Amino acid sequence: MSELRFVHVGFGADAVEYQRAWDMQREVHAARFADEIPDTCLLLEHPPVYTAGRRTEDSERPLDGTPVIDVDRGGKITWHGPGQLVGYPIMKLPRPVDVVAHVRRLEEALIRTAAEFGLETTRIEGRSGVWVLGDPVEQRPSLGGLSLDFDPRLHDDEFDARLNGPEYAPSNAGQRREDRKLAAIGIRVAKGVTMHGFSLNVNPDNTWFDRIVPCGIRDAGVASLSEELGREVTIAEVLPVVERHLRDVLEGAELRPREIERTADAAPTAAPVDAAPTAAPEAAPEAVASA
Repeated sequence: MSELRFVHVGFGADAVEYQRAWDMQREVHAARFADEIPDTCLLLEHPPVYTAGRRTEDSERPLDGTPVIDVDRGGKITWHGPGQLVGYPIMKLPRPVDVVAHVRRLEEALIRTAAEFGLETTRIEGRSGVWVLGDPVEQRPSLGGLSLDFDPRLHDDEFDARLNGPEYAPSNAGQRREDRKLAAIGIRVAKGVTMHGFSLNVNPDNTWFDRIVPCGIRDAGVASLSEELGREVTIAEVLPVVERHLRDVLEGAELRPREIERTADAAPTAAPVDAAPTAAPEAAPEAVASA
């Protein structure tokens, strides 16, 4: 793979409005497709904003009518804001595009980043992103003095944590010792070039996630490096570490086209892949993967 260029777009007081960053992504995407620039990763913070991927349901959006920007990436609704490092790797991939492999590489770089700070994270089958695993269910503290057998989330598919107090809030998943997402991933691939990317919770106010159903997942929550490590971690600390691991993983990757199974009587089909993101059919000009 070619050398990966990093561009620092704006942090802190210079955080970048989402629409401006989206426009910038399109410009960089066009330039990368035309081979005018190398693979490029935009790194930045956003002011507080909710964005919804293509699979977002109405029931997952803010109940109070807070505006949401609908975007063309995969996945569902999430939040971006101060204390969260956002990366948009815009890279040319071989065709047929292997979307899942690209997601796995981003996850690996972020898992290595967390490990360098002393936090063990992992993947969860069927759920992309980087996760802090909770305790086994039988070892978790009870909610409101009730046995976990009475946890309504276990019996009610339409249970809405936003209507049931802080004990069920996504931001409190660590106190409940549940699985919690440290980094979300949502991408789009158009013309063989990636867009969108990852968001890593460094030291944000995670209560912003309590207004939505983050990534459409009702039985888990969100985490941050600062909360998990019990000390203040800053974007400035994390930035060079993320860059180094992205460079190691992405530049060192042996990119190969997605394998296609062919039979005499059937059209080409994708070889089976593991986990949540789904690669588009071979003929499709775009592909998306979920957060």
